[in-house]
Amino acid sequence: MTVQQESVNVVELRIPCKPEFVSVARLAVAGIANRLHFTVEEIEDIKLAVAEACTNCIQRASDAKEIALTCEIVPKELRIVVRDHSVHVPGEQDSSDLGSGGLGVFLIRSLMDEVDYRHDAAEGTVLRMTKRVGGIL
Repeated sequence: MTVQQESVNVVELRIPCKPEFVSVARLAVAGIANRLHFTVEEIEDIKLAVAEACTNCIQRASDAKEIALTCEIVPKELRIVVRDHSVHVPGEQDSSDLGSGGLGVFLIRSLMDEVDYRHDAAEGTVLRMTKRVGGIL
């Protein structure tokens, strides 16, 4: 089946860049993941990964007003993008460096099947992650 033939459903959520709204993001992705028949353990992994991604935005993006989450549902796979529109500070340490708050990203990488994390001048901080049902490749 090609990408054009797949049924794609997208859910977008915007929350204030404040700690008290992280639970809203967790609940939303749990409901979405449930539609794909992930196991309870997989749903907990997804919720934790999203919470870590949102917390990372809150801690690192003091100038961001909101966090945008996009969940793309494809057969047997959930793709999540967590984005803030913060300004990347030149000279800031790379996300792969655990000393720069990368411990959360390290945890996300261990919970999800694919993770891409970067700063972009136009897009702010963008974390893309994918979880496959049953870890199917």
